[in-house]
Amino acid sequence: MAGYDKSLVSLGNGAYAYLQPDGGWGLSNAGLVTDGGEALLVDTLFDERLTLEMLSAIADATGLRATDIGSLVNTHAHGDHTYGNALLERAEIYASESSAREIREVGPQMLAQWKRVGATGQLGIGGSYFAEIFGPYDFAGSRGKAPTRTFQGRHELKVGDKRVVLMEVGPGHTIGDVLVHSPSDRAVFTGDVLFIDSTPLMWTGPVEKLLQACDVILDLDVDHIVPGHGPLTDRQGVQRVQAYLRYIDTEARKRFDAGMSAEEASRDIALGDYEAWGDNERIAVNVDTLYRSYAKDHTPADAIEIFARMGRLAHDRKRRGGRGRVPA
Repeated sequence: MAGYDKSLVSLGNGAYAYLQPDGGWGLSNAGLVTDGGEALLVDTLFDERLTLEMLSAIADATGLRATDIGSLVNTHAHGDHTYGNALLERAEIYASESSAREIREVGPQMLAQWKRVGATGQLGIGGSYFAEIFGPYDFAGSRGKAPTRTFQGRHELKVGDKRVVLMEVGPGHTIGDVLVHSPSDRAVFTGDVLFIDSTPLMWTGPVEKLLQACDVILDLDVDHIVPGHGPLTDRQGVQRVQAYLRYIDTEARKRFDAGMSAEEASRDIALGDYEAWGDNERIAVNVDTLYRSYAKDHTPADAIEIFARMGRLAHDRKRRGGRGRVPA
């Protein structure tokens, strides 16, 4: 994985990216657009401690305090992009309607409970793996806050004289993914449509929509592409994510047609160069989503079972010397 620091990175013209290496579980990125004393934040972080660190870095670099940030956009519902929302007391919080529903349903206290129970071993390897990968985060100490403004499709905001365009491109990673495009900054903040040097996650699919979301990014006239996880990237980085998704789709379909189970397929597919990407056990999520799509099965995934598959796969690959995390 390319080296980079935990820092607020200037993109020029009053736009910034906040990066958290190594981009693995919960180590998400955020963004900031400023103009004329106004500010818009793209996403908060996985707990209030991390979000406070980011807000302190923003204050040091720009002089802007949390109370000066008038708008916050949540690119999707997951806690590593939303659980610090309560610290933006005066901000209007924007999200797609689909994401807003999910944010209200899955708050930090629910994840805190899962982590507590998972650590006891009562949920098996799925719970243990969940507790291990999310161990560093303080869900219990985070309050969470739901969006105050929702939209469907497309919505435009003004930050000073800058136009900022919110584009709903989900479902893909989640049900309501949103891209945040600042044309005058030649920048796009992608949320978890993009994971760079870290294995992409397709929780909802379909894969076709996620590939289309990547095409939307490629069609934008931008110099700065800020992924949801990992270092800043370029068009080639977007294309690598697409290549991974197409490869997994092709290989999973072969195994589905041959009658192999989703877990067997996730173990059987050779990752090749993608083996070097962090948390490559996430293939278990992607294959499960693809299998349910092939079968036209619209029932929700069994989250604990999916985490169990990832935990088993991570343990086995780590034992063989590959990339992965060993469940506690």
